[in-house]
Amino acid sequence: MDDFDFENRIVDPSEIMIDNEGENPLRPRCMNDYIGQEKVKENLSVFIEAAKRRRETLDHVLLYGPPGLGKTTLAGIVANEMNVNLRITSGPAIEKPGDLAALLTNLNEGDVLFIDEIHRISRAVEEVLYPSMEDFAIDIITGKGQMAASYHLPLPKFTLVGATTRAGQLTAPLRDRFGVVLRLELYTPEELAKIITRSASILDIQIDGDGALEIASRSRGTPRIANRLLKRVRDFAEVISDGVITCETAQIALDKLEIDELGLDANDRRMLEALIKFYRGGPVGLETLAAAIGEEAVTIEDVYEPYLMQIGFLNRTPRGRCITRAACQHLGYELPNAQDAQITFDQTE
Repeated sequence: MDDFDFENRIVDPSEIMIDNEGENPLRPRCMNDYIGQEKVKENLSVFIEAAKRRRETLDHVLLYGPPGLGKTTLAGIVANEMNVNLRITSGPAIEKPGDLAALLTNLNEGDVLFIDEIHRISRAVEEVLYPSMEDFAIDIITGKGQMAASYHLPLPKFTLVGATTRAGQLTAPLRDRFGVVLRLELYTPEELAKIITRSASILDIQIDGDGALEIASRSRGTPRIANRLLKRVRDFAEVISDGVITCETAQIALDKLEIDELGLDANDRRMLEALIKFYRGGPVGLETLAAAIGEEAVTIEDVYEPYLMQIGFLNRTPRGRCITRAACQHLGYELPNAQDAQITFDQTE
C-alpha cells in the first residue's frame, strides 16, 4: 500500500504550503468582500461600529468552527475595520510566559492580537493571559530567591481575537473572558461558487457559473479547499480547454484528481470500503481500523472522520465506527446485514 502524504492532500481543510505562496491575495480585506457567514458578519459589524462610535477597543473575540472557514481572514478584517495593526501568532508558538509578555508589551493602543489554535496554549501562559485580557496589565517576576522582584506592567488596551477548531478544549476561565463568541458554519455550494468566482477574477482565471458551482459542490463546504481546487482545475483548463473553466472541464479535472461529487477523495473511499469489505460495515474499533488501512489512529480521527461524520457517512458508537446506509449507496454497495456480520464473527472464534 502506498504511503499518502497528508501534507499535500487537496481536500485537507488545514492550511498547507501551497495556500501561502507569499501574501495570500485571495483573503478579503473588508467586511463587504467577505462572502457567507451572514449571521457572524452582521453581529460583528454591529460590535465594530459600536466600538468605533464610543472610541473604544473592540471586546475580545473568540471564533470557533472547522478549519478553513475564514477565522484568520475575519481577524484581519476586524483589524482593518478598526484601522489598527494586526499581530498574528499561534498557541503552540507561545511556549513560555515571557514569549507572551514580549508580544503584549510590543502592542500599540487598540491593536488586534490574533492567536490561532488558542486551545493549545500552555496553562502557565494562560495564567498570564487572564490579567492582560481583564485588566490590561501583566505581573512579571525577575530573578530568583532573595533577588526576585515583581513588576506590574500596564499594557495598552488591545483586542484579542482567538481562533480554535476545538472550543470544547478551552478552559472555562479563558472562554468566559471573551466578550464576543462566534461560531463559523460550513458554506453552501452557492456561497462557495461566489467565492470561487471572486478568486478566479483575482487570479485572472476565466470561469463560467456552472464551472464554479461544480468546483463548489466538491469543496466540502470549505473556502480553503475551494480555492485550492480552483488552482488545480486551472492547470487542467490550460491544457484541455484553452484556459476556460467550464462545467465539463471541472468535472474532468476533479475526476482525474479522484475527487467525487461529494468531495470525497480516494483515501476517504478507501477507509469506507475497508469498513464494508473487512468488517461488514462495523462496528470496528479505531485502532483496528487504523491497522487495517495502514494509517495512524490520530490521522483517522483528525483527517478522515470529521467530514464523513458531517455528511452522515460514518457513525461513532461505544463499540466502534459504523458505516451508514447513505455511504454504502454512494459507493455502490448494499448495506451489510448486522446479523450476518455477527455470524461471520462467531465462525472465526
